[in-house]
This record gives sequence, C-alpha cells and structure tokens, in this order.
Amino acid sequence: MKLLPSMLAAAALAAFSIAGHAADAAAAPPDLARGQQVFTATCAACHGADGNSAIAMYPKLAQQVPEYLIKQLTDFKSGKRVNAIMQGMAATLSDADMRNVAYWLASQKDKPGFATDKDLVATGEHLYLGGAMNRHIPACAGCHSPNGAGIPAQYPRLAGQQETYTAAQLTAFRDGTRANSPVMPQVTAYLTDHEIKALADYIAGLH
Repeated sequence: MKLLPSMLAAAALAAFSIAGHAADAAAAPPDLARGQQVFTATCAACHGADGNSAIAMYPKLAQQVPEYLIKQLTDFKSGKRVNAIMQGMAATLSDADMRNVAYWLASQKDKPGFATDKDLVATGEHLYLGGAMNRHIPACAGCHSPNGAGIPAQYPRLAGQQETYTAAQLTAFRDGTRANSPVMPQVTAYLTDHEIKALADYIAGLH
C-alpha cells in the first residue's frame, strides 16, 4: 500500500527529524540509573513505576522507541506540542535527563493490552493493515509495522497502547489540536470518530 506523495514527503521529514534525535543521543551514552531516578521522581505517578501506566488517559511508555520519547519531551518543553501538565514536567528536564529517561523506558518491558470489542477490532484491523486509499487513508502498518512495534529511530511503538489515549491523540491530530507531526494530520484527516475508536481498540490488542 503506497502513501500519497505529500504524505510520503511528510513521512520522510518526520523520519529525518527523529533520526536527528537519534544522532544526538548517540553522542553521549545514556545513564539508565539516572534515567530511572528522574522518571520515578517526575513521571511515575501518571505513567507507572515501570512505564506501564494503569490510567487510561496516560500513555504507556515502556519499550517505546527512545528517539521518539526524546522528541516528544523536547516538543513539550518548547511548546511545539501543547499539554499543560507535560509542558510543566518537561520544563524541569535537561537534555541529558530526557535522554536518560527515554533510554531507561526503552529498556522496560511493556505489559500487553487488549481489545474490547470484536466488531470494532475488525474495522480497526482493516484500516491498520490496509488503510482506505479511496479515502486517502494510508495503512498504519506502513510506518508502525504490522505488529505495532514501530521502526526504531523513525516511528513510535503503538502495540498495547491505552485505547483512550490513542483515540485522543488521533482525534487531536485530525482536529488540528496536536500539530507536532508533519505526517499524522494528513493520515487522520478523513477518519471518522467510529474509525478512530476502532483503530484505538485494535492497537490496544496488538502484541
């Protein structure tokens, strides 16, 4: 399944941006012990002691692509990604803190999630794996892999993510209230609320 030309160009730009964070991270080996300390003090209350949030509105971060996490924290700190809570949290973190936290989280094992509605899952699976190119909706699997593992240093892991959180982010991309990705507003532009819910439920059950 091919992306539309504009989406392909945006995807390349996003991959280049995340890869840049990867290069920065490679310059100094992460301190995982320090990352755990910072995470425990700053982030664990919402995201869980090991990055497996038990609160539906907060994302699971365990086993996430570290370059993606670094980019998101950087975007929160700069205001490019808007969230009052996370902007405040990120403001306290140095670049080294972000790198250490991100790589510590990447070292943690995610706890599998689960889908809840078989009818929604069928719709979500169709869109995730095949898209709907007649409606300009590319397959999610093209960037995030068929099992939701993502592509390290390029695209984030989605497998097992909280359904509530995923649906909120897809809606925010579609509606323009989250704008720190050149790709996702185009990908989500034609999704209905029902399709967003279906994708979120399907993604929650990926392993």
